[in-house]
Amino acid sequence: MPIYSYKGLDKTGKEIKQTINAETVIQAKNKIKLLGIMLIDIKEKKTKTGGSSSSLSIGAKVKIEDLSLMTRQLATLIKAKIQIVESLAALQDQVDNDYLRIVLSELKQDVNEGSSLAAAMAKHKKVFNNVYINMVEAGEASGNLEVVLLKLADFTEAQVKLQNKIKGAMMYPMIMFIVGSVLMSVIFIFIIPKLTKIFISLKMELPLPTKISIWISGFLTSYWYIIIISMVVGYWAFKKYIKTPKGERNWHKVLLKAPIVGGLIRMINVARFCSTLATLMQSGVPILTAMSIVRNLIPNVLIKDAVENAREAVSEGKNMAIPLKESGQFPNMVTHMITLGERSGELESMLGIISENYEDQVDSKIGGLTSILEPIMIVGLGIAVCFIVFSVIMPMMKLNQVGS
Repeated sequence: MPIYSYKGLDKTGKEIKQTINAETVIQAKNKIKLLGIMLIDIKEKKTKTGGSSSSLSIGAKVKIEDLSLMTRQLATLIKAKIQIVESLAALQDQVDNDYLRIVLSELKQDVNEGSSLAAAMAKHKKVFNNVYINMVEAGEASGNLEVVLLKLADFTEAQVKLQNKIKGAMMYPMIMFIVGSVLMSVIFIFIIPKLTKIFISLKMELPLPTKISIWISGFLTSYWYIIIISMVVGYWAFKKYIKTPKGERNWHKVLLKAPIVGGLIRMINVARFCSTLATLMQSGVPILTAMSIVRNLIPNVLIKDAVENAREAVSEGKNMAIPLKESGQFPNMVTHMITLGERSGELESMLGIISENYEDQVDSKIGGLTSILEPIMIVGLGIAVCFIVFSVIMPMMKLNQVGS
């Protein structure tokens, strides 16, 4: 059912801006009239792909949590033998996200006009990625759409959990870093200069830590704008560099070899490869198509190249595991289990086992990352504070010795 945004005046003369669902603009106007509102303006709301004068695109976003919930609700409705058009209409009234509500309205309209659900979703790439669309298409072709949608819901929920765990693990260290940086800046910009004036007036020889603190303070207070400009320019140059093919490859090499986080990045990529490929194949997507989709979903270029080489090998009738092993990007345990899966004809289930195993390892690795970063941040902040304290106390102690 289309959604219309309207502007009008209520009985008290107050201006109202709201939306209303109706099959046609005439029906929408009649509904508004029954509400006792004097209509001023009304427009149908559509996404950018809909081509309406009242389209939504800039800033519009559907959270993965909303998409996961919508997917599970749609699967439940279809499992209850409710037609897709009716299911989409029911969901349209339930979702809270305005953009998703409009997308569902357009999906319902396209499906009602004879389009498949997958083809209708393909018009909304900002909401439904290639994995989603291909799985829905496979579900429609096999007649198991509700099963595929439930798998999709599980898949998206797993992504939400992983994102939340990473954000939670990084929250405390980030807060510590920001607070520590602010405190250090305040000390060097506002406190150290005042102490410096006292030390200079006494004309005494200052210890090395004190000289270093005074130099840092002087540099920050005199050249703060250069520091900010350098940081902005450096960040811009770095972002531009890693967008080039060579820069992106070099940066991804550094990430995979980085201590602490390198192993976690590899685990996340391998888990995504195995879980996505298993889900696609279990949903009836051909293996070559599935591998192409998975390749596009993997962010790391080196692992993406390994998957592409494996896809080419499969297209030539060879095994997937050999090029994955030769790339050096996949652990031996993973390639060994993929080999067993290919030999036994149980590749989908074997990939599922690998993904579950690696997702558990990712969980424990993220927990371990938190336990490592927290003491590192605390020790680093403690060293910085101790250095500042000693740089201030040492001249005072020297002054007392001279006075005695």
